[in-house]
Amino acid sequence: MARIGVQTSTVKGAFAQLGPYEALRRIAGLGYRSVELSQVPMTTENVAEVRRALDDHGIQVAALSAMVTAPPGLATDTLTQNFDKIVADCRTLGTSMVRIGMLPLDALVTPGGVAGFAATATTYAERLAAEGIELYYHNHHVEFARVEGRSILEVIAEEAPGLGLELDVHWVHRGGHDPVGTLRRYAGRARLVHLKDYRIGPLDPTSLDLLAAGDAAGFQAAFYGVVQFAEVGEGTLPWREIVDTALAGGAEHLLVEQDDTYGRDPFDSLAMSRDHLQELGYGHLF
Repeated sequence: MARIGVQTSTVKGAFAQLGPYEALRRIAGLGYRSVELSQVPMTTENVAEVRRALDDHGIQVAALSAMVTAPPGLATDTLTQNFDKIVADCRTLGTSMVRIGMLPLDALVTPGGVAGFAATATTYAERLAAEGIELYYHNHHVEFARVEGRSILEVIAEEAPGLGLELDVHWVHRGGHDPVGTLRRYAGRARLVHLKDYRIGPLDPTSLDLLAAGDAAGFQAAFYGVVQFAEVGEGTLPWREIVDTALAGGAEHLLVEQDDTYGRDPFDSLAMSRDHLQELGYGHLF
């Protein structure tokens, strides 16, 4: 049965301040029983704490996160440097899914870079498949830029057919596409879906002071910055259609995520998203 869970980047501060065990205890206390681990350093100690929390609180790991390569200064597991460790962590934490959160940024601006990434991802997808692990790719909005008549997401999907897709409905919408239609298009391939709302927030009154002071650039930044992440149900996305379409397309893990909660406690935001999804009749998926 499909399950609604949490993308841990939403509460990454709690993982850093409280430790994985306590952060996962609080997630379980909200009624979530599934997590996708992201922006949590996968040290030996943290992996052991996650494993202890899974056992004590009845949580499962939907997927681990990895990059193909990491930019300088970013400490994260990569498929090029930590392949065996990633496989071992999957075994320890009982998951058979790994997701790539973003393609290398230089691939976006290098001729042939996207196709090169697709080829590399295919190689790692095949290697992981031999270990019984599936590899997925998570989109942002930039994957809807078009290159020679195709979007970047289309290039990745078509040229890396062994790569699953983790569709993030907020970023699909921000990229100018219909989340429901995109879920239908990739039905059977998107077993991981991010539930993240999209809203237009109020214009900050202080932006008018910037305009009055002649700071047109500052005003424009505030004007265009009203696009916000939102708790599920607090924005504009059609959640019943999204969840029903995702489930019909074979999604197994629907993961609540919010990149910024704008001063609200992230755990309160997770509770708000949970409440809305339960009100829509999806309580059985928790």
